Order: sequence, then C-alpha cells, then structure tokens
Amino acid sequence: MDGFFNWLGEAIGNVIRAVINGLHGIFGGLWQAIDGFVEGLTGSLGISDSIFSIAVLVIGVLLLINGLRSLVRGGIAGGIVWLLLGLLILSWLIR
Repeated sequence: MDGFFNWLGEAIGNVIRAVINGLHGIFGGLWQAIDGFVEGLTGSLGISDSIFSIAVLVIGVLLLINGLRSLVRGGIAGGIVWLLLGLLILSWLIR
C-alpha cells in the first residue's frame, strides 16, 4: 500500500511540474519580449527605462494623439494647444 501512494505522489508531482514548466516557458518568453521592446524603445529615445519615464512617454504620446484628433475634427486652437503640450512633455523627457 505504501508503494501505491508513493507512486501516486510522484505522478501528481510530475504533472504539476510539467504544468509549471509550461507556464514558465510561455510567460518567461513573453516577459523577455516585453523587456526587449522596452529596452529598444528607451535606448532609441535616449531615456531611462524606469516606470516614471515610460509613463511620461505614454502621456506625451496620448497628448499628441489628442491634438491630432482635435485638428481632424476642426478644433484648430484646441489641437494646437494639445500638440504643444505633448511636444513640451516629450522634449522635456527626450532632450
């Protein structure tokens, strides 16, 4: 009886190990892809790869997009203001 439970424990342990190794392979590769993307993006822009820098970059790009959308809809003054704010933030970040 002791041999059966030993075998059952090993079988369940092997299944759990296989599931964990599979998930590690999937999410480990995803993490490496994200890390490579962030390093390439920040390296080409000349900014640090901190969370703060990435957040400021996203905010600046969103302001530029908002300015372009405003210009397309016909709001010239609002579009210019949004574009200038976006350019101000991105120029401060990138230098």
